Amino acid sequence: MGPTRLGGMADPATYRPAPGEVPTDPGVYRFRDPHGRVIYVGKAKNLRARLSNYFQDVANLHPRTQTMVTTAASVEWTVVGTEVEALALEYSWIQEFDPRFNVKYRDDKSYPYLAVTMGEEFPRAQVMRGAKRPGTRYFGPYGHAWAIRETLDLLLRVFPVRTCSSGVFRRAHQTGRPCLLGYIDKCSAPCVERISPEDHRALAEDFCDFMAGDTARFVKRLTVRMQEAAASMEYEQAARLRDDIQALERATEKNAVVLGDGTDADVFALVGDDLEAAVQVFHVRGGRIRGQRGWVVEKVEDVTDAELVEHLLQQVYGADDDRAAEPTDRSAVRRSGRTAERAGEARRHRTNDAVPREVLVPVLPSNLEEVTAWLTGLRGSRVDVRVPQRGDKAELARTVRTNAEHALALHRTRRAGDLTTRSQALREIQEALGLDTAPLRIECYDISHNQGTYQSASMVVFEDGLPRKSEYRRFAVRGPEGDGARDDTAAMHEVLTRRFRRYLEARDGVSDVELDSVEEDAPGARASDVTGSSGPVSGPAPLDEEGRPRRFAYPPNLVVVDGGPPQVAAAARALEELGVTDVALCGLAKRLEEVWLPGEEYPVILERSSEGLYLLQRVRDEAHRFAITYHRSRRSKGMTVSALDDVPGLGPARRKALLATFGSVKKLRAATAEEIATVPGIGDATARAVVAALAPSAGMLDR
Repeated sequence: MGPTRLGGMADPATYRPAPGEVPTDPGVYRFRDPHGRVIYVGKAKNLRARLSNYFQDVANLHPRTQTMVTTAASVEWTVVGTEVEALALEYSWIQEFDPRFNVKYRDDKSYPYLAVTMGEEFPRAQVMRGAKRPGTRYFGPYGHAWAIRETLDLLLRVFPVRTCSSGVFRRAHQTGRPCLLGYIDKCSAPCVERISPEDHRALAEDFCDFMAGDTARFVKRLTVRMQEAAASMEYEQAARLRDDIQALERATEKNAVVLGDGTDADVFALVGDDLEAAVQVFHVRGGRIRGQRGWVVEKVEDVTDAELVEHLLQQVYGADDDRAAEPTDRSAVRRSGRTAERAGEARRHRTNDAVPREVLVPVLPSNLEEVTAWLTGLRGSRVDVRVPQRGDKAELARTVRTNAEHALALHRTRRAGDLTTRSQALREIQEALGLDTAPLRIECYDISHNQGTYQSASMVVFEDGLPRKSEYRRFAVRGPEGDGARDDTAAMHEVLTRRFRRYLEARDGVSDVELDSVEEDAPGARASDVTGSSGPVSGPAPLDEEGRPRRFAYPPNLVVVDGGPPQVAAAARALEELGVTDVALCGLAKRLEEVWLPGEEYPVILERSSEGLYLLQRVRDEAHRFAITYHRSRRSKGMTVSALDDVPGLGPARRKALLATFGSVKKLRAATAEEIATVPGIGDATARAVVAALAPSAGMLDR
């Protein structure tokens, strides 16, 4: 029996665990909604005492907590050994499930880093944004990409590591000629074997050591060599070394000294109100500010500043915890000829870069001992978490707070009334379409093709007025004969049928349906086995064998299709055939931005300045962008390999080997049969068949 609904909300008493059922051990708990989605993750020193707080009189709860417990339909928990383990597991689950009622730290922009890909055979220094990758060392973040390039240009004089892309590196290796940087001595040119892989890796490690703050050692080493060259009357060499020293000093001087004792510290500041907050952090290494980073937080749960600081430290250092747990690239170590000691040193450098000796915060985290123990474990040595009281560190903390205040003011200026605006947009859509409730989850579908070929479709998802990109899906339209649908309406009917048939199968707990979307969910970390639960969610839970939601498991409140009455009619027919009656449907015609409802003779007209129309346009345009991107990738891939598809004896592996060796079909067409036969796995007969398949037709030659 499912939870009782009171005024559209669940009564928490209907899924409250029985007395004595919840253990008193430390652990992590999850609240799920009626569809099985995790909507909140929390941790507790004592699970029984913590969970009992949620099941008191609803009127006594904070408004945001009230909304969470009345949205949920069940609660489950996992017991762990220590509070430090609970801290780590809570972070892991928040990253995995992205619960809507947990605080989310959103970067106020994508900051660039100076990255060195130590996991590659020939490490590359480059500007990199986005998610951090295992095997790569990062320095920063920087305020601007040009600042990284300026610093890198200075340092390549002393540390001429590779900076080129894989394609440039491969072409240089094939031709035996390095790029321009190799000729002007700003690259050691490992592509043409001017330097061995072992020596190039050592050069990259020295570069990383310098960027990590070990600057004096290299300046001293160059100074000694300069003096020796001068004493030997090798004045040109001494002058070059003098210029190298000046380049290192200029790169070092770009960051002013803010803490005179060579401190390694991260300095945090927090400014906000009951609804949102801005966070800033200055990364200080060797007494200098090496980078700055900021977030804007929507307080979707009832948290104190101390709890916000704890969540913030999880966010900043949790990802580094994941990377520190990654095993070192042993193949790279073997290639370089280094010992396990060098691998251990690289791991220590990576961890020390991520977690400094001091973490200076505006308010101590709510679980100071556990957080300190966790950070100490990450660093491998003592980490001091404290509030600076006086001196240079307190002054720097005030500067960071000033930056946070400016960031919050800028955020409010740019997104004035954003939370209110999104609520207004959803309310306007509800009223215009005559819906019972606001459409908190909207799905939009679009079809893209090129004169009927490479037919592709997209499904984008907006929740609470914001895109939820992890749930976007792409479809290759098959049609009844496997060669595509006859037109856009048939394609729309097929896509809606496939999507909602999968939803019905997930809802009813059936898993043997043959229905594939093109894009799979990205593999993520799996949560620990659940050791306790308040009971099953109402109805069969749309979860897989490991407790994660299945793809297409959640129904939308509103389906939007890109198009007018024909597309809407096709989508309505698909829903009707499947017996789906609890999902609203509309179409948005691009010409006049008219909103069409199934079976209606006239469209619904929303005002041009309407927030509801603006949200529908955003959803439609995002679906169009996503469909076009997938269609182009399919078309490009098809055109690239189609010339090789019909060559006898040439399977996918051999096609891949040919393209990897020659780089493109154009270069492969210019090759002789003897050159093609040198590719591993390609015999003389296959090489002649490739030449024949790629040769211009006789008619073309006659012209």
